[in-house]
Amino acid sequence: MMNTMILRTLLFFLLLVALPAMAGAVHVATASNFNGTLRVLAKSYEATSGHQVTISAASTGKLYAQIRHGAPYDLFLAADEARPRLLEQEGLTVAGSRFTYALGRLVLWAPKRAFSGEAKALLSADDVRRIAIANPKTAPYGAAARQVLEAMGLWQGLKARLVRGENIGQTFQFVASGAAEMGFVALAQLTVRPEQGYRWPVPQAFYRPIRQQTVLLKSAADNPAAMAFMDYLRSDEARDLILAQGYGLEAQP
Repeated sequence: MMNTMILRTLLFFLLLVALPAMAGAVHVATASNFNGTLRVLAKSYEATSGHQVTISAASTGKLYAQIRHGAPYDLFLAADEARPRLLEQEGLTVAGSRFTYALGRLVLWAPKRAFSGEAKALLSADDVRRIAIANPKTAPYGAAARQVLEAMGLWQGLKARLVRGENIGQTFQFVASGAAEMGFVALAQLTVRPEQGYRWPVPQAFYRPIRQQTVLLKSAADNPAAMAFMDYLRSDEARDLILAQGYGLEAQP
């Protein structure tokens, strides 16, 4: 009995010593809109896996350019499907790793406006001086905002009033700080905001689906922590967290 207890104690301490060596690290590049949600996911993943997650957030276009120039990321969580596909075509990803982890949702937010009419009337109001959108050239949510304004016949008429954020995170700050009276932001950015005001969840018919896709980068092909995090993103736990944060989900294959 004593020998068994000693053996168990030794095994326990050996395990404690081995765990840090077994733990890995994964560096995730994420689109700005998903930064808050990714931090929630990373906390859960770290607690159960022992791996460490480092996060870098920026616009999808900027991150794509950084990856092409050799930035040391393991995973890329984009806000669109175009850039992950391009990286795939350029041979910079692990084959078969690309999938849609979330569906983005766009909202017109005017935090200091009490308004009950149609969004088109509010956007066209004479006293509206600044409307924030993300840069349509680099940020998928900005491209979606432009599609909405074009569908409403307002793009040309409102171009002079538009304030363009580098990414959807900066766009949100423009509206939250009052630098812009309203703007098109991600629904996920408002899930933890108690502010009143006007919110118009934009109907999907006004913009192309924002399929946010991820890929495992080729440089991380032998990184167990990175591959495990990709698997975690597909798990029921992760999908429930993503849904709770204001995103949509595609059916599992």
